[in-house]
Amino acid sequence: MFAIRLGDDAQLRPLEPWQAEEFLAHMDRGREHIGRFIALADVNTDLDSARAFLRAYAEKAASDTGRIYGIWADGTLVGGVLFRTMDVNLGTAEAGCWLEPAGVGRGLVTRAARVIIDWAVGERGIHRVEWLVAAGNEASINVARRLGMTRDGVLRESYPYRGKRHDMEVWSVLAPEWQAARKAD
Repeated sequence: MFAIRLGDDAQLRPLEPWQAEEFLAHMDRGREHIGRFIALADVNTDLDSARAFLRAYAEKAASDTGRIYGIWADGTLVGGVLFRTMDVNLGTAEAGCWLEPAGVGRGLVTRAARVIIDWAVGERGIHRVEWLVAAGNEASINVARRLGMTRDGVLRESYPYRGKRHDMEVWSVLAPEWQAARKAD
């Protein structure tokens, strides 16, 4: 398995079904924080559901329709990034992230997202990477900004979550924009 350094004490690695126990422990530690804006914590509540979730992403990776990666800091899984969807034929992908409190404020998600977007654009020929985020999720919106994404608009009350409909902001970056920004770095 590969590991990409995200800093002196952090790594990005694929998350796989055999890591379901570690993934569930991570969800348990961060459940309240992670669940404020996304359903990830609500759908991974026991070992079977965590294993099934990671298995679904293994199948997405095998069919080239999605990917999931964990972020480890000081040897502990603290978050992750993913391509929730990926359509190589259309050249589109939707990226996302999550983080437990132990990983907050260290720039881990931004660095990890750069790695996977570099791969998607450079290796898989993805032309448009989208970032959908609940309008109240300032931390995730700030990641989109740091990634150089453009706010395309708001999908009003499009996301039903925990009994309430939430506005979703759509952010994106196009391959030529991404490549130009990376050359300027």
